Amino acid sequence: MGDMIIGLIAGIIGVTIGYFIDRAIKGRAWKTRDDILKEAQRDAENLQRDHELKLKEEMLRRRESLEAKMEEMHGQLRDRERELDRRHAQMEEQQDSFRKKEKMLQGTQTKLADRTRSLDAREAELNRMLKEEQEQLYRISELSREQATEQLLKRLDRELSDQTGAMIMRHEAEVKVECERKAREIIGMAVQRYASAHTSETTVSTVDIPSDEVKGRIIGREGRNIRAFEKATGVDVIVDDTPGVVIVSAFDNVRREIGKMSLVKLIQDGRIHPSRIEEIVAETTREMEEHIRRLGMQACEEAGVRGVHPRIMDLMGRLHFRVSYSQNVRQHSIEVAHLTGMMAEQLGLDGTLARRCGFLHDIGKAADHEMEGGHPAVGAELLKRYGEGSEVVHAAAGHHDDIRPEHIYTVLVAAADAVSAARPGARRETLEKYVRRLEELEALACGFPGVDHAFAVQAGREIRIIVDSSRVNDRQAARMSRDIASAIEQSLTYPGEIKVTVLRETRNVEFAR
Repeated sequence: MGDMIIGLIAGIIGVTIGYFIDRAIKGRAWKTRDDILKEAQRDAENLQRDHELKLKEEMLRRRESLEAKMEEMHGQLRDRERELDRRHAQMEEQQDSFRKKEKMLQGTQTKLADRTRSLDAREAELNRMLKEEQEQLYRISELSREQATEQLLKRLDRELSDQTGAMIMRHEAEVKVECERKAREIIGMAVQRYASAHTSETTVSTVDIPSDEVKGRIIGREGRNIRAFEKATGVDVIVDDTPGVVIVSAFDNVRREIGKMSLVKLIQDGRIHPSRIEEIVAETTREMEEHIRRLGMQACEEAGVRGVHPRIMDLMGRLHFRVSYSQNVRQHSIEVAHLTGMMAEQLGLDGTLARRCGFLHDIGKAADHEMEGGHPAVGAELLKRYGEGSEVVHAAAGHHDDIRPEHIYTVLVAAADAVSAARPGARRETLEKYVRRLEELEALACGFPGVDHAFAVQAGREIRIIVDSSRVNDRQAARMSRDIASAIEQSLTYPGEIKVTVLRETRNVEFAR
């Protein structure tokens, strides 16, 4: 019993102790939860404050950025405003200037209107006075108005009939046809003088005969043989008192050579009569054509030029019978081809094209007796006709500086042409003779009144004359060029043609201080 009571008491005590222990544990748990909630609340408050601070800082930064941008925009606006103010001020100044100029212009217009009215009044007064003077002259001369007008027109007609500078300048359109006809005549006379100037060198061939009895056979009965020969060959046969020689003359070197060869064959054959003459001349002509073609082919081979038109090749063969100051033109063309090719290759250009330009530059000399113009223009026309390129055509037309060079090959051909012509032994004309010819040309031009200086350029192919502008007006300068050209034609002997250029310069100088 006692043990049960002890046990019960012990159980009660244990339960009581357990109760208190459990309560103590639960109290601590509640206390810890409250602390945790309080700490969580404090952390949340801290996080909220931090977030608010960050938001405030971000707002401050954005505000500062916006304020900076606003300040920058305000600065730009202020600059723009200042620029607009400056432009406005400039526009105001320009408007003021325009207003001043407008006022000045109005004043000038007013003055001009007044001056015009004054001039009109003076012109009317002058017309009235002229009319009175005319009436008075009519009364003094006892001529009617129609009679005086007729005499005045006759006088003017006599003055205008003389070729003056005023007629050349004011009536150029009316006399254009007449000028072209006269230009052709001048070119024809120039070609004839060019040939006759070198007759002893280029237009005459001599044929040796075994005896003077052959001269009679060449002439024939009543001259029928010599007439038939000259008709068949186109040459002139001169039979004079010179013993053992008959002269064959012609401007065409090929034709002269055919005549010489035909005459030699006739003399050797002994049968000289019209039908035999025609046979020999025809045979010799065929032989000469073949010979010319071979010469042209050989020239092309020597110059290294390929693909030449057959007609151009024949013309190059004809140049074998053409000389310039004793220099064979065919050989000269070959020299120029090689010189031009070498210079072009040194400059890194097309040597083949350069040789072609140099080889064909004087082709016009083979046909200048058949076509009008100098050999550069004739050669350019022939080359264009037979399909040569623009560089080759331009080189033929401009190798004597007749036109402005447009291709480098033209300059090279001109230089090579000068080198070939100036080399020792190339041409027979001496330096003294050449200088004397230029001096005569300049002296003739200086003999005209009003001429200050005269310069012969381009080897005597052009004369440039500088006149005194105070003594020679434009009309007199135009007339002077014609008069000097006429004087050169009548007084001097020269190859080709000479260009006369009269230069009149007027200068007005004033100083602004």
